Amino acid sequence: MVAITRVKESVRTPIDKAPEPSMGADYIPKERYISEEFMQLEWERMWTKVWLMGCREEQIPEVGDYITTDIGPESLLIVRGEDGKARTFYNVCNHRGNQVKFDQCGNSRTLQCAYHFWEYDLTGRLINVPDEEDFAQGCPRDKLSLKTVRTDSWGGWVWFCLDPDGLSLRDYLGIIPEHLDPYHFENMALVLDVTIEWDCNWKTSVDAFNEIYHVQCIHPELSYTIDDVDIQIDLYERHNRYLVPFKTYSPRLGEELEEVPEHLAEQIADIGMDPAEFHGKVSDIRRGVQVYKRANESKLGYHYAELNDDQLTDDYHYCIYPNLTFNIHAESFGLFRQRPHPTDPNKMFFDLFRCVHVPEGKARPPLPDHEHCRHGERSLGLVLDQDSVNLPHVQKGMHSEAFKGLWISSQERRIRHNHKTLMDYINGVYANDA
Repeated sequence: MVAITRVKESVRTPIDKAPEPSMGADYIPKERYISEEFMQLEWERMWTKVWLMGCREEQIPEVGDYITTDIGPESLLIVRGEDGKARTFYNVCNHRGNQVKFDQCGNSRTLQCAYHFWEYDLTGRLINVPDEEDFAQGCPRDKLSLKTVRTDSWGGWVWFCLDPDGLSLRDYLGIIPEHLDPYHFENMALVLDVTIEWDCNWKTSVDAFNEIYHVQCIHPELSYTIDDVDIQIDLYERHNRYLVPFKTYSPRLGEELEEVPEHLAEQIADIGMDPAEFHGKVSDIRRGVQVYKRANESKLGYHYAELNDDQLTDDYHYCIYPNLTFNIHAESFGLFRQRPHPTDPNKMFFDLFRCVHVPEGKARPPLPDHEHCRHGERSLGLVLDQDSVNLPHVQKGMHSEAFKGLWISSQERRIRHNHKTLMDYINGVYANDA
């Protein structure tokens, strides 16, 4: 019998069920998804107040490395300074409004506008104005330097907040570091970086990945590899999660399976287990995988000491409000970042990232090239392709006179929780955070 290594409770991700908040059961109005007026309210009262993920630390490792990212109508420039710190600036030159950097990433020891060569150092300070004597009013550095945005780091990511006076990143994240630090995101390597333009509201996308009610309909093959019934949903102040058992099968299939399903056999073979040598019940495979991983972590090249047994198989699925969806496993995570279109509530940008722990003895992979495409121009894999085909039809349907709003089940209560948080921002509940 294989001995199971138990870790100290203090370093584990908390697994206790969170209390259920009272959120009502009314329609969620469709106008929150299709109205330009509501989109503007979101921008003024929510997007400009929250902390947002900008890039991986590893994407700007050297002094002068920079990356640009957009949120709504704003372009931001994230730069690694001489002191090793990451800083974020509004990507706009204070001379005539030209964007300082047009490209997605690069390296430069100064930040020079291509229009008239106004130049800024890596702290954003204006350091050179050609023909400066021609400005009768002068060019005061304190007034014309790049506008800085609050910047911080957690989990191997650089974060920014457009609100100069709000919560710190740690206070905003709340329970998230305690829950997710045992995975050591900061040690993972980025292996996929794709942006897809989708014809739906950003919340339409977030909603799709915050409930598992649709799995039996849109992803029937997942019934043979996950349990989409016995899940735990936890709703916190801003953020939420569900815990989904993997390496098993759905109770919706009915009686005990007598043969290991093909997709499940492939998954356990991928970690070095031989499906043909498994002689227990199919319902015992999940526990068998946990035991195998715990006993063979050295051979597999991973460290599982800070993770509980369920984390060795299951999807710990977190939503960091407002727009980050994490599918987290012991060896990797997939991240969906959903960004609003600058002007159209019926469009969005879907950023897909994947990060992996590199097994001991293996070389760290090179950073992937960033890809940008429209919906349908590349496959995202079977499951995401199934989701993305559906979303434009959801968005179009919301415009129907017959549709009044979302009618949410208990299984979908993470969606209602996100809307509660959104309306708390819209209604000024978080206005005095500091």
